[in-house]
Amino acid sequence: MIIRRVGVWSVARLYGGISASIGVLIGACFALAALVGGMASALGDSGIRGGAIGAMFGVGAIIFLPIVYGIFGLAGGALGAALYNLFAGMFGGIEVEVEQ
Repeated sequence: MIIRRVGVWSVARLYGGISASIGVLIGACFALAALVGGMASALGDSGIRGGAIGAMFGVGAIIFLPIVYGIFGLAGGALGAALYNLFAGMFGGIEVEVEQ
């Protein structure tokens, strides 16, 4: 079996979803770091205001990063699928061995 062509939109959606889930994980890491930094600044001389800014940064990372990663993943998936179709037409595609 040889994969000669892939659907650009289906690959783009799939890669966008995968990238958005990676964005959730990275956003959670940023939120955790902001939480730790906010608690540390609340203990220091900046008071509660510094902790609130850190918490807002963490919540923003949870919302903003999955959206950005998803958009870039969607564009990257579409570009990758279009290039695959172009080069598969020139060189023949990917050969896949399946067992039934």
